[in-house]
Amino acid sequence: MQTALIIALSLHVLSSVFWAGSSFTLARTGGLGGEKLLVPQIGAATVAIVTGATLWHMVHEGSFALSEMILAAGAIAALFAVAVQIIVGGGAIRQLRNSAADDSAARSRLAIAQRVAAGLLAVTALCMGAARYA
Repeated sequence: MQTALIIALSLHVLSSVFWAGSSFTLARTGGLGGEKLLVPQIGAATVAIVTGATLWHMVHEGSFALSEMILAAGAIAALFAVAVQIIVGGGAIRQLRNSAADDSAARSRLAIAQRVAAGLLAVTALCMGAARYA
C-alpha cells in the first residue's frame, strides 16, 4: 500500500505541475504555442485526474469531512479546467488548422481558454494546500 501511495502521489504531482505550469505560461503568453501543448496538457490532465481519483480511494474513501469537501471543490475546478481546454481550446486549434483566413479570433479564444483553465487550476492548487490543514 505504501509503495502504491508513493507512486500515485508522485505521478499526481508531476502531471499536475506540468498541466498547471503550461496553462499558466500559455495564459501569460496569450496562448502562443498552444497548438503544440494542448495534447500533452490533456495527457497530463488525464494522468492527474486518474491518480487523483486513486489517491482519493486510497486515503479519503468513506469520509467526507471538511478536508474532503475542500479537495472535492478542487477536483471539480480541475475537471472544469480540462473541459474548457478541450472544448474551447481544442475548437480554436481546429479552427487555426483549417483556416487560411485571419486567425486572430481563434488565437484569442485559445488564450481565453488557457486563462480560464489557469485560474481554475490555481483554485485547485489552493484547495489541495488548504485541505491538508482543514
